[in-house]
Amino acid sequence: MTVSLPLVVVLGFFAWAAVKFLGVRIWIVVLITLFGFWLSRTVLAPAIESGTRSGVDVVNGSHD
Repeated sequence: MTVSLPLVVVLGFFAWAAVKFLGVRIWIVVLITLFGFWLSRTVLAPAIESGTRSGVDVVNGSHD
């Protein structure tokens, strides 16, 4: 069974859980989010995307 969720929903859940249960401050969540947007505009973006897709393939069990 494959469940398809937008990455934003998954990351939002983890951010909520970190603030609620781990005591992470909201400004740290905002800072990490802004850093992610900045990082996506750098030359590292293709490597990050490739690594993310590989990780998703491992979790889903699909081997191309």
